[in-house]
Amino acid sequence: MDTPTATFLALLLLAAICLLGWLAPKWWVARRRRRVRQQPFPAAWRKILRRRVPLVRRLPVDLQLQLKQQMQVFIAEKAFLGCAGLVITDEMRVVIAAQACLLVLNRPTGLYPHLRQILVYPGAFAVQRTHTDGVVQREERQALLGESWSQGQVILSWTDALEGATTPDDGRNVVVHEFAHQLDQEKGHANGAPHRNRNANPARWSQVFHAAYAKLRREAHVGEPGLLNHYGAQDPAEFFAVVSEVFFEQAAELKDYDAALYQELSGYYRVDPAGW
Repeated sequence: MDTPTATFLALLLLAAICLLGWLAPKWWVARRRRRVRQQPFPAAWRKILRRRVPLVRRLPVDLQLQLKQQMQVFIAEKAFLGCAGLVITDEMRVVIAAQACLLVLNRPTGLYPHLRQILVYPGAFAVQRTHTDGVVQREERQALLGESWSQGQVILSWTDALEGATTPDDGRNVVVHEFAHQLDQEKGHANGAPHRNRNANPARWSQVFHAAYAKLRREAHVGEPGLLNHYGAQDPAEFFAVVSEVFFEQAAELKDYDAALYQELSGYYRVDPAGW
């Protein structure tokens, strides 16, 4: 065998090995997830959903089934860690997973691929923040209900996660808020423009969102109460998280408030909660 032919065959073999190395983990993950989804949904989990997450009952039957399957995979793959002495229970896993998986319905791939851990505190938790006005730097302690990190963690207050689940129509949901940040952070940073499917129109998304964001900033500036929490006027990332809460909990109101914004969110999340 001449040298060029041998070199070509060696490169071809190396490429095949690399391809197999790339495909094998994906195949194994898909196989494992398929087996998890085929398992019966635990009866105890059904009781928790009925008692604690009434929003699930609004979903069409096919989406309820899909949500439960996504939850099974989510709970099997993501680690739940109790903080400040909190002992994690099945109720906590089910309530948090149900709300988090609402955001990834109708998605053929991806279940928060970068997320590894959900850290749960009994209630609001304190964090240390550094603030500067350009001259003076100071340390401040803040009480938070939730936080999302691009390094693969979501931190939640259990009290507030439970309240968000049991009150499904007030437009306030800390789990939806933080997991919207997770989706926004999949590209490495949150800026209110999460990855969308290949058929999406980025220019339209940008136009609609910037107009709605500017409207909220005007409302917040003059103290005008409205459908959207003024917290979303901080920056585009917070706006996306806040409007995601309202999309799932007050869909009809959001559609009346801004039909174009609702349409963009419906296209992104691949669901139409105003019709549930």
